[in-house]
Amino acid sequence: MKRTFILILLVCTYCSYQVKAAEKDSDRTYWANLLYKISEPVLSNMSRGELVKNMQVEVSPTWDGRRTRVTYMEAFGRLMAGLAPWLNLPEDNTSEGKQRKQLTEWALKSYAHAVDPDSPDYLQWDKEGQALVDAAYVANSFLRAPKQLWDPLDEVTKKRYVEEFQKLRWVDPPYTNWLLFSAMIETFLMSIDEQYDAYRIHSAIRKIEEWYVGDGWYADGEHFAFDYYNSYVIQPMYVEVLEVLVAKKRMVKPETLDIARKRMQRYGIILERFISPEATFPVFGRSMTYRMGVFQPLALLSLKQQLPEELSEGQVRNALTSVMKRMFEVKGNFNEKGFLQLGFAGHQPKLADWYTNNGSLYLTSLTFLPLGLPANHSFWTTPAKEWTAQKAWSGEDFPRDHAIGF
Repeated sequence: MKRTFILILLVCTYCSYQVKAAEKDSDRTYWANLLYKISEPVLSNMSRGELVKNMQVEVSPTWDGRRTRVTYMEAFGRLMAGLAPWLNLPEDNTSEGKQRKQLTEWALKSYAHAVDPDSPDYLQWDKEGQALVDAAYVANSFLRAPKQLWDPLDEVTKKRYVEEFQKLRWVDPPYTNWLLFSAMIETFLMSIDEQYDAYRIHSAIRKIEEWYVGDGWYADGEHFAFDYYNSYVIQPMYVEVLEVLVAKKRMVKPETLDIARKRMQRYGIILERFISPEATFPVFGRSMTYRMGVFQPLALLSLKQQLPEELSEGQVRNALTSVMKRMFEVKGNFNEKGFLQLGFAGHQPKLADWYTNNGSLYLTSLTFLPLGLPANHSFWTTPAKEWTAQKAWSGEDFPRDHAIGF
C-alpha cells in the first residue's frame, strides 16, 4: 500500500513537472513573456505618471531636430495597438492571466495620464505633426479592444480623447501612408458616434486604391518604394478602417473590403516566404528598426482567422516564433532599464532613420496580435509545421507561387 502511494505520488509529480515544462516551453508562453517584457517598462512607469521621468530617450544620429518628447507618445501608442487584442481576453487565474490583468490595470491608468494636462506624462498632442501618427495607433488600440480599453475609461478621460483626436485635424497629412492615420482616427470617432470628418476617411480610401500596384502591394504615395510600409501601416490600417465602414454601412461596399483582404492575404503569403530556413528575413528599406512589425499583416490575418489556404496556422506560428527567438535572443535589444534600443537585432544606432527614436521601436509589438486568440485556439494548439523556405531548401515538396490579378 505504501509503495503504491509513493508510486502514485511520483507519477503525479512527474506529470505536474511535465505540464509545467510544456507550459514553460510553449510558443504561447514565449510570446506572452516576451510581450510582457517589452511592455512592462513603458506601462509600469506611465501608470504612475513617470514615463517621461524614467525612460531614457535615444534618437537617431541623424535626428531631424524635432522635440524629443514625441518619443513617449510613439512608445505608448504603438505598444497599445499591439497589446490590445491580448488584453481583450477574459480574466483567468493562469500565470498569463495575471500578466494580462497587471498590464490592463497599468494601461487604463496610462490612458488617463496621456490626456490629462496636469499629468507629467501628458502626451505631446499639439506641437508636432508626428502626433497624428501615434494618435492613430492609440485609436487603433481602442478599436481592437473596446470593451477592455475604451469602455472602462471614465467620462472625463473619454471626452479628452475625443477632443484631442478632433483637434489633430490641424495636421495636413502628406499624400503617403499618413492619410491612413487621419482615416483611422476619424473611423474610431465614427465607431463611438462622435463627430467625424468623412472626407479624411474617403480621401484616404481613394488614394490607397489609386496606389495599388499589383500582386498584393501598394505604393506609399505616387512612387513605389520597396520597403515594409505595407506591413507597418498600409495593409492593416486600410483593412481595419474598411471593416468599420462596412459594419456601419458607410461609404464603401463590402466588395471593397473583400478585395483589400484578399490583397493582404497575398501579401501575407509573400511575407511568409521571406522567412529563411534559418528564421531570418530580408533587411531592406527604411524603418528596419521596427523589428517584428514587418509581420503585422500575418499577425492580423491570424488573429482574425483569415489566413489564406496556402498558409497553415502551425507553419505561421512556428515561423514567427522562430524569427522572434532569432532576433530577441541577440544581446542589446534592451537597455539597462528594459526599454528598447535603436537597432534591428541588438543595438545598432546607425541603422535608425532621421525620424526614429526608441519610442518608434514599439511598433514591433504589432506582430503579437495572435495572443488575442485564446490559449485553446488551434493557432496555439496545432502542431508546429515547417514553413515554406524550410521545405524548399530541404528537398521537400512545397507549393508553387502565383501572382494575383486584382
